[in-house]
Amino acid sequence: MPQPIQVSGEHVDMSPRFFFSQAVAGSPATNEEHIICTLTLANDLAVVKGVLLEGWFSFTVGASGVTATTKIRQTNAAGATIATSGAQTVVATNVLTVGIQGIDTAPASSAQVYVMTLTIGSGAAGSTVSAAVLQAIVL
Repeated sequence: MPQPIQVSGEHVDMSPRFFFSQAVAGSPATNEEHIICTLTLANDLAVVKGVLLEGWFSFTVGASGVTATTKIRQTNAAGATIATSGAQTVVATNVLTVGIQGIDTAPASSAQVYVMTLTIGSGAAGSTVSAAVLQAIVL
């Protein structure tokens, strides 16, 4: 005989474990890795499996831009890389929307800061980020 369901998730509130930011933190000027969105987790959450991270953004490629690399990092633009897109071919003045996902299995603290970054290769003028979302679920 099959085992019956013992526990229902119908009334489990997961909202304290979901975080998001829709604030555009900036746009890359030329070839440097630039933070485009920042997210901070709340304190006092047990991290059992890790933190599921997902981000997307829309941007206009600046003059002479030929590649775009997106990353999600811990703490800041020099922090540990959680996910990277690798260099994707782009064309100057095009408007693109890019998504990225990653899992941080070793957050430094329950109040971990995450950043999504963008680097435009060979850019001679600034690219413009028009919208961004970075979200996390603590598992």
